[in-house]
Amino acid sequence: MMKNNYKTTGMTLLVSALLSLVLTACQGNGTAGETAAADTSAKPNIILLYADDLGYGDISCNGATKIHTPNIDRLAAEGLRFTNGHAAAATCTPSRYAILTGEYAWRKKGTGILPGDASLIIPLDRATLPSMLKKAGYATAAVGKWHLGLGSQGEPDWNSEIRPGPNETGFDYAFFFPATADRVPTVFIENHKVVALDSADPITVSYKEKVGDEPTAREHPELLKMKYSHGHDGTIVNGIGRIGFMQGGQRARWADEEVEDVFTVKAQEFIEDHRTKPFFLYLAFTDIHVPRMPDTRFKGKSGLGYRGDAILQLDWAVGRIMKTLDQLGLAKNTIVLFTSDNGPVLDDGYQDGAVEMANGHKPAGEMSGGKYSILEGGTRVPFIVRWPAAIKPGVSDALVSQVDLLASFAAFTGQSLNSADAPDSYNVMDALTGKSKQGRSTLVEQGNGLALVEGNWKYIAPHKGPKIAKNVNIALGNDMQPQLYDLKSDLAEKNNQAAAQPDRVKEMAAKLEKIRSDGRSRK
Repeated sequence: MMKNNYKTTGMTLLVSALLSLVLTACQGNGTAGETAAADTSAKPNIILLYADDLGYGDISCNGATKIHTPNIDRLAAEGLRFTNGHAAAATCTPSRYAILTGEYAWRKKGTGILPGDASLIIPLDRATLPSMLKKAGYATAAVGKWHLGLGSQGEPDWNSEIRPGPNETGFDYAFFFPATADRVPTVFIENHKVVALDSADPITVSYKEKVGDEPTAREHPELLKMKYSHGHDGTIVNGIGRIGFMQGGQRARWADEEVEDVFTVKAQEFIEDHRTKPFFLYLAFTDIHVPRMPDTRFKGKSGLGYRGDAILQLDWAVGRIMKTLDQLGLAKNTIVLFTSDNGPVLDDGYQDGAVEMANGHKPAGEMSGGKYSILEGGTRVPFIVRWPAAIKPGVSDALVSQVDLLASFAAFTGQSLNSADAPDSYNVMDALTGKSKQGRSTLVEQGNGLALVEGNWKYIAPHKGPKIAKNVNIALGNDMQPQLYDLKSDLAEKNNQAAAQPDRVKEMAAKLEKIRSDGRSRK
């Protein structure tokens, strides 16, 4: 299928509609892909749907009552919904690092939230989730948000080939934007080149000082269609202030309203093009990260402000992927895993109505904390696995983490890992497929500090820092005294039992320190 550069929402919707017609026709004609998919003894396709900043309580199958997410709910109804599934960290870059490398990000310096011009942080001498699956015979693709750096030294040169990047970490095909939607440069990259780059209008990016003469949000707030609440006072793109400064690349810049559509279509194209052989698709949505500026179809539909509207758009995108699988006859033998990179946040830098229009909605459910936090709301996120050929629908309370995907799928596909690979990744495939009710025995959570979960107990190591995150109003869980919580009876982490159980505190503190000092937790 042709790989187009989409510049308008209207064009994207047209392409999406045409693609749907093609897929329907293929289904009716009994394609080779459908025939191959019917043989469930073949390797299953694997799709990882990775939401951004979506909280445990943001979807109706996890208890949300103020918003309805029918497509995500369908995934849960037809698969296994985990109540104790975790991102590896409470912020995006470290979670994405861990999910692809099988290593806790806190082990490696420079894995905090990256600027848009950072160098690649994924080691090229270790196995990654895509490189391992590629060796197992899978075609691999990354579509969506990247935010793991590009280039090997210094800032990437946006006007020439950009490498290393996703392709060098194991992805055969990559269509993505470099960091987050609120950071420059606001461009798509396909494999190694900026899409629609004009050599006569080169791109310059800086996170240190203003470049060029384009207006910034700080200097010209009257030009904004969405005001910023904190940060985001750099170059204005599409009427929205960004973090950082950018000059040039006018033809290559995307509009926020089109981004999720474009990523969804690109994902559909990859699925269709590879329907006759096993594939792995890493689809990292931009929703519901700020700036939340969904397509006009969704604006005002949720009653919860643009944040709620972005949840509806995310759910729609999940539905499009599911429909594509249905139409191509691939659904039965495709593993679809849906999760989020960290917990929720309402005001993350823009005045988009998320706080004022929350209307009683609880993004983290009954948990405390959220994005940035060591409390459960920071890493306990939506976690659903559907594989109709092998997984019986249900609910599991097994402790599982995104860091485990590499070891789990390596064992599942018969691939061996070197001793240096995936140091913190465990094979929990039996838990992911519902064959076992047991997942991990322990888990290290990362916020501003570290915590150890073992069974029902959670120990938070003493760590300095504010109690409440500035601007975003999220409880961070920082305290210079040790904290101990029984998550079975106190999921909101309100009753610190450290003083009453000093022996348990001492034991768990020692276990956490051993994991830290050993350099790996997988033996």
